[in-house]
Amino acid sequence: MPVGRPDPDWPGQRDFTGPIYHTGQWPHHEVDFTGQRVAVVGTGSSGIQVIPPIAEQAAHLTVFQRTANFSLPARNRPLLPGEQADVKARYPQIRAMMRENPRALHRRTGKGVLQVPEQVRRAELEQRWRDGEVSFLTAFTDVLTDADANRAVADFVREKIRATVTDPATAELLCPQGHPIGTKRICRDTGYFETFNRDDVDLVDVRSEPIVELTRGGVRTSRREYPVDAVVFATGYDAMTGALTRIDIRGRGGRSLRQVWADGPRSYLGLVVAGFPNMFTVTGPGSPSVLVNVIMAIEQHVEWLADLLGYLPARGVTRVEADPDHQDAWVAHVADLAAATLYPQADSWFIGANVPGKPRVFLPYVGGLDRYRRRCDEIAAAGYPGLRFDDPAPDPYPANDPVV
Repeated sequence: MPVGRPDPDWPGQRDFTGPIYHTGQWPHHEVDFTGQRVAVVGTGSSGIQVIPPIAEQAAHLTVFQRTANFSLPARNRPLLPGEQADVKARYPQIRAMMRENPRALHRRTGKGVLQVPEQVRRAELEQRWRDGEVSFLTAFTDVLTDADANRAVADFVREKIRATVTDPATAELLCPQGHPIGTKRICRDTGYFETFNRDDVDLVDVRSEPIVELTRGGVRTSRREYPVDAVVFATGYDAMTGALTRIDIRGRGGRSLRQVWADGPRSYLGLVVAGFPNMFTVTGPGSPSVLVNVIMAIEQHVEWLADLLGYLPARGVTRVEADPDHQDAWVAHVADLAAATLYPQADSWFIGANVPGKPRVFLPYVGGLDRYRRRCDEIAAAGYPGLRFDDPAPDPYPANDPVV
């Protein structure tokens, strides 16, 4: 399996006579499914995005689902001129608010789910559902730390799914039950649940009806064969680390990053790695990255790294890397914060669960971008403790270790 994507390699896959696509490596030309019988395997974020448009083209679509996921309506639409003008007039205030917000999103109540009356809670969730707000999960402060609060929000979304999908049995299959809402990436969709009301779309639960193999002309499960002309694998990505470990990055002593991270990624602040001088990982593992407004996270990382690079020449320094002890402490801190939340209750790509053989390590920093920003600023103001500058100390990865 290539490093960087959880590519399936099923029995019979090479015998299948039709085209096979993966959402992580989509062709650069237009793919036309008109008149075809199509199978989509996977109902994570990429599956939820491709299923509605494929259903519009295909003669018949069969969706193979292992795990139902929470998805919210995106409500994509052109903004009215007055809406654009209003937001642009408030840019400075919005940006300042986002810099001090844990998720870098600009609207939250500041209250816990169960701290407000049910009718107030429901009205808040209804408005965010109707408007397609990306801050749906951050409306309340405790959705990802309190199981009862989480259940109340999850039940609201499950109600919406049942109200949308006309067949009760299909609706129940599409209602997530095995993980708290938000502990897997919350998905955004345009007409996803409505797609299952079409007569030419079927849903197969592969937990009760496992896929056995691909045949020359279809997908065989434990119960029957589904004839299809094309297969789309929407099985996700090797998130946060795959894009780095698939490159042959080598540090001091010729040690590869792939081997150093074999038991899970280790970095300081998600930005610098011991033994790899002058290598910086913007929104890398151990940083807030995918749990926050990622544009704001990238901006903060680039600004901090630019200041660090400006700090070096004035002091005659040409190399910088993480101190191993500080790196170990940061990795432990990231793990401790995650353990205090509901995140570990889900087998998600946040912990690498979608990639066979990937170490189960919680990858992003859950403490919030505001808290992370303050810590980074404190480190810079103190002269960058935790970093080594042209340090002649021994290589943290001894040369007699195997090099791959």
